[in-house]
Amino acid sequence: MAVAGVLVLGLLLVSAVPTGACEGRAQGDGGIPTYDVVLSIRRDGVVGVRETITFDYGDVGGHGFARRVPYRVGERVYDIRDLRTSSSTGAPARARTVTLPHDLQITVGDGKQVVRGRQAYVIEYDLGRAFTPLSGGRWELVWDAVGTTWNSPIANAAVRVESPVARWKASCRAGHGDATVPCQRDRDGPYAMDFLQSGLGPHEGMTVRVRLPRGAVAPEPPRFVRPYWDGTWTGTGLLALTLVLLPWISRAGGLGRSVLIGRILLVTGVLAVLVDAAADVERYGMWAVSLGDLTVAGLALGIAGSAALCGQCAPCDTREE
Repeated sequence: MAVAGVLVLGLLLVSAVPTGACEGRAQGDGGIPTYDVVLSIRRDGVVGVRETITFDYGDVGGHGFARRVPYRVGERVYDIRDLRTSSSTGAPARARTVTLPHDLQITVGDGKQVVRGRQAYVIEYDLGRAFTPLSGGRWELVWDAVGTTWNSPIANAAVRVESPVARWKASCRAGHGDATVPCQRDRDGPYAMDFLQSGLGPHEGMTVRVRLPRGAVAPEPPRFVRPYWDGTWTGTGLLALTLVLLPWISRAGGLGRSVLIGRILLVTGVLAVLVDAAADVERYGMWAVSLGDLTVAGLALGIAGSAALCGQCAPCDTREE
């Protein structure tokens, strides 16, 4: 059971590491010349996203790229659906997706076909549950339209926001972390606004903030999941107590008195972990699993049962004839 817990944590760490050499990188010397994004806000609160990305693969060539779109920020979960990809320059644009702990990784291209020079790709998807309710019935959208996982610089980026109503506010800041600057802004009539930024470095994005008045949209409410670690002092204390008592449990098993008890503890621990995880997995997916008190108690029972069974086996190798 302890092994199962380690495997879960290991998967979280491994999946957080970039999974391919082409991720967020143009495999030539030109980087990303242009990155254009259109955010179309609908009356139902769903945001239609269209990203047009130009890669310069140079003479070296490349197979495509990977774009990470966040679906989980902290305990908040967004909906990303209806994904479509294409290429106006004829490059292979088949999309493959992998759900990571916080991002949906969209890999576009063909690993067997090399493309060279400038290639343009289009990624389209619908973003749901992205609006946050404010006082007075207003709604706010905060979204990094470019993302901060690109390893290549972006020469020129543009984000266009289209509103369903004429009275609204929007702003944009470019950069990463606290090192951000206001984007250049250009209002295009009452329903659209363009934000421009040149010279984005690797891992620098463009975060747009939109505020709509009451009644402008009717979005689905934000959705939240439990944190990855949701154990309290009760569960943590039980696990710590089990670890302290491991030597005694192992010796008791070596006396041949607790084989049945060890098996019962091990099976009970496994069932406790499965029960605790099943609801989260069924509702939100495997990366929404939360380690709560029931999981911690299951780990404690599993460790105790394993120690009892291992203690039973140990004397067999050292017993005098």
